[in-house]
Amino acid sequence: MAIPFGTHKIRREDLPAGGNLCEHCTAKCCHYFALPIDEPETFEEYEYLRWFLLHDRASVFKEDDDWYLLVHTTCKHLQDDNRCGIYDTRPQICRDYTTDNCEYDDEWTYDFYLETPEQVWEYTEATVLQTHKRRSIRSRKPDPLAVLG
Repeated sequence: MAIPFGTHKIRREDLPAGGNLCEHCTAKCCHYFALPIDEPETFEEYEYLRWFLLHDRASVFKEDDDWYLLVHTTCKHLQDDNRCGIYDTRPQICRDYTTDNCEYDDEWTYDFYLETPEQVWEYTEATVLQTHKRRSIRSRKPDPLAVLG
């Protein structure tokens, strides 16, 4: 059942023995999927990240040293009450998922999160382009003015 507006959800540690945490959740795990991606190292690989983020509802994050493409999309079988409409025949990845370390709690944040192509460009420019002395889109530094005597 969906949590009514203005109602506080139960804290994980207050869940009664034998209770189901999913009964108190907004089904965060059914509103996105994240795919591991290789850590970008070259300008071209960062351009792929920028291309990903030119698409609606995509972002990139790092967790520890692992990079992920995050696609914000809702499972088509999620029902209005935040329950699975194909629970008995759900995919194996859903069967293997547990609430032990799920995102039920709202306190988590990513240390590294990119959600716009502009952020990717700024990161690329600050890291890859500076490291490899690649040409920037910014104007070059002007030559010093001549001293007039």
